[in-house]
Amino acid sequence: MRSTDLRLAPAAALAWIAAWATTGQAGAWALAVACGWLAAIAGAGVIVLVALRGMTRGSGVTRGPGSVMTSGVAHVALAAACSLGVVATGTVKTARAATIEDLASRGFTGEVTGTVVSQPEPVPWDRPASAGTPTATVRFMLDVREVAARGVATATRARVVVTWNPAAGEPGNARTDDAAPADLRFGGVVRVRGGLRPAEPGRSESARLAADALTVQRAPPASLRLLDRHRDALMEVTGDLAPQARGLVPGAAIGDTTRLPGELAEAMKASGLTHITAVSGGHFAIVIALLTGIAGTLGAPRWARVVLLALAGAAFVALVRPEPSVLRAAAMAGFALVGLVLGRPAQSVPALAGTVIGLLVADPWLSRSFGFALSASATAGLVLLVPPLVARIAPWTGKAFAFALAVPLAAQVACGPVLVLLEPEVSLVSVPANLLATPALVPATVLGLVATVLAPWWSWGAHLVAWVASGATWWIAQVALHAAEMPGRALPWPGGPGGALLLGVATAAVLALVLTRRPRGWPDDWRRAVRSGFRRTYRAVAGGATGARPRPGSVPGRVPPHGDGKGKRTTLVAGIVAVSVMLGAVALIVPRAVARSAIPHDWVVAACDVGQGDGFAVRTGPVSAVVVDVGPDGDAAGRCLDELGVTRVDLLVLSHFHADHVGGLTAVLAGRDVKSALVSPLLEPEANAARTLDELAAAGVPARAPVTGERGQAGSVTWDVLLAGPPGPELGTMSEEGRPSGGERSGAEVNDASVTLLVRAAGLDVVLLGDLEDAGQAALLARMRGRGIADVDVVKVAHHGSRTQSWALAEQLSPAVALVSAGEDNGYGHPTDAALDLYAGVGAAVLRTDECGTFGLTVRRGSLAVGGC
Repeated sequence: MRSTDLRLAPAAALAWIAAWATTGQAGAWALAVACGWLAAIAGAGVIVLVALRGMTRGSGVTRGPGSVMTSGVAHVALAAACSLGVVATGTVKTARAATIEDLASRGFTGEVTGTVVSQPEPVPWDRPASAGTPTATVRFMLDVREVAARGVATATRARVVVTWNPAAGEPGNARTDDAAPADLRFGGVVRVRGGLRPAEPGRSESARLAADALTVQRAPPASLRLLDRHRDALMEVTGDLAPQARGLVPGAAIGDTTRLPGELAEAMKASGLTHITAVSGGHFAIVIALLTGIAGTLGAPRWARVVLLALAGAAFVALVRPEPSVLRAAAMAGFALVGLVLGRPAQSVPALAGTVIGLLVADPWLSRSFGFALSASATAGLVLLVPPLVARIAPWTGKAFAFALAVPLAAQVACGPVLVLLEPEVSLVSVPANLLATPALVPATVLGLVATVLAPWWSWGAHLVAWVASGATWWIAQVALHAAEMPGRALPWPGGPGGALLLGVATAAVLALVLTRRPRGWPDDWRRAVRSGFRRTYRAVAGGATGARPRPGSVPGRVPPHGDGKGKRTTLVAGIVAVSVMLGAVALIVPRAVARSAIPHDWVVAACDVGQGDGFAVRTGPVSAVVVDVGPDGDAAGRCLDELGVTRVDLLVLSHFHADHVGGLTAVLAGRDVKSALVSPLLEPEANAARTLDELAAAGVPARAPVTGERGQAGSVTWDVLLAGPPGPELGTMSEEGRPSGGERSGAEVNDASVTLLVRAAGLDVVLLGDLEDAGQAALLARMRGRGIADVDVVKVAHHGSRTQSWALAEQLSPAVALVSAGEDNGYGHPTDAALDLYAGVGAAVLRTDECGTFGLTVRRGSLAVGGC
């Protein structure tokens, strides 16, 4: 049996670590990192060489002069060269981007010119749109070659993330461009003007730019325009298919998920099927197999096949766009072509290691891409784990089913530690879901690619092929939706690097325990018995009760050649490690599991038990949410978000500045990425407002007061500001220094200035009333009647269920569920019987945090369901 060639693996691992460390630095620090890596690698190399020489001397094995030293020096030199190549690239790129980073850090407005290097995609816009202005913002990556600011144009080399709304311009400024979204294409050269802002640390881009004007200077090359024609034509011929097919047929074929329904997208994430819409090695394998078959049928010589496959691979990368997983797959396909040229097949592990090294040298920031990490991990798992897993499973099931099961199992095992960093849980449905969906994946992909090729030339035929493909995607969608709804679909797991390390150690120990034991005994007997019938079954079971059958040529009583020594010791050590890690994991997981057991895994709206205060979350993604209020001082709101698995807050809304709504801000900000915040326009009480705004500013969270009628989107959730403070000039405002201004207001006035939201998520209409009093509720009622808003699904009852409630507003809302957030045995008498009776009287089920604790609402097969109350 050929052994696996792992010689390049250490160099690839070191290159990845070096890239990750370097890209986390800025400016001159990267040079210090490079020197540190050189010293570390040299020191490690000396230790390895000394150890190798000692092993050689002690083994008694005679080798060629200096063979071990020569091999060791070569390996250390290779690892050092790869790591330093990565560090050097990162350092040079950081230095080139210094100019634009400096401008961004100062918040200058500038004009940049560069090439569009990512597919422009529509994104939600969280700024108020003017009357009649559509929300059509797109986001794309720009490879900048020139930046002009303060009257000076400077050549640079940096990447900038640009957001642009073609329908919006700066107030009072005339538009200077005639560009439309259709003119903005991958590969085109554009000039963009707008405000520069710093990028997040460790990101591949050097800055962010909110564009005020955009001019297309040069269209993409003809080859890219032709490929864009195929993309556009595919989207056109699938436009009248079922909703799942409109998203999944282009997704499976070219990775375009812009039309994937939000509910289906979330279900695919929950069931571990997102790889279906991520172009990877499987797509390249299909393309290469089809073209190789055609070339073989035509009798093309080897050189012609290589040229054909190389051109097709490059065109396919341009068609689906060079995402990290695509680059990994394309590079490995390149190694396969080199093997074809040389007349020898490329080995998978060296090809993967070489791919990782090459791509990290070209772009060290790939080391921080979860997409690249998942792609490389999955490939490594398939290459290294599938053969031994098939060997262990086959005696029970046969080789065909063993292979079908081993592929998703190996991918899940390899990707598990990376996935835990994204969401603190271990999926229990991913493997069976992939096993069920796999039969439909190949036809969906192949037919989708055929439709893509045909679409510009023969739309009717392409539509027919896409319609046939929609049958396969229907099955995939059904598997995803049902798997996502299964109870206990995931095991809660500690998040962060510690959780990833824990899962990695546990997985390695279990694999060692399973794979080091030699298969023997009753699985083989069981398989033979099933094939031979009942009589053989009885004999097999009877014979198997005494142990394994003796192998031909073995001597009874003699220990086999692979006997109990080293094998048993390995098994014992692996077993001890596995049990120890599992016990430690249980100690960490059980409290989380108990805390989350009452919360539906697919929760849409969650009411946090923060005591006497408000704290609510509306889910926008697997680990993200819109958070409305953070409760009183303490860590209750932070712990609630931890239990819900929320690590990113797409939008934080602080309805008003009373302490029971903003006091828990510190715990919510800790360890979470908060994108932006909306706050009440009335900055009272002044001390609370000042402290809150200072804390948001220190955390780098942009905060602003919304206006009534403003709308926005976060993930799959849309929000609508129904009321943002009573109208009038008497409201407190932001001063030029960002500090509160305005006089003191009464408690009722502060309550009536609550930011009141209508949130739409997973088909639910949720209204959050803050602490509105009589005047605020009357103003809201008038606005809702004017807009025809009525009969919503969920209402957060105003002011913790106080006596001040509007019967007319409750009747207008007529919610199915009324949420009340109040502290147990609080001194205010909240919630009052009057408030409870009012909402019960309009047909609402009233759910209270003082009785239920933290609970969640979800949607199951079109019906509203509650967990934990």
